[in-house]
Amino acid sequence: MTTIVLNHQPYDGTDVAWNALRLAKTLFKSGEAVNVFLMNDAVDLARDMTTKPESYDYDLVMMLKKMYNEGIALQVCGTCNTRCGLFKNAPYFDEEVSSTMQVLADWVIQSDKVITF
Repeated sequence: MTTIVLNHQPYDGTDVAWNALRLAKTLFKSGEAVNVFLMNDAVDLARDMTTKPESYDYDLVMMLKKMYNEGIALQVCGTCNTRCGLFKNAPYFDEEVSSTMQVLADWVIQSDKVITF
């Protein structure tokens, strides 16, 4: 099992979030169990109001939703909802993904690999 923790704002002028999602998707397609935990400004990835800028090729929110619907485990820091991202206090696209530090701790303990972006 691999846990990937994202911290960066989705559209920050880099490909950090995009590459993290690409890795998660590739690992999952290779048969690996994958957990994705969003915290800090990465929580905007789980908000429908986060829109793709014209300068980006990929809609990262739609990419994450598709991965989530296909079975990748997703949790998003509940505390960060009110503290982080461009859209503080905006709901996540699925209320079931709002999570806690305890869930992340459990995932880290259970995982063979933990990767942060």
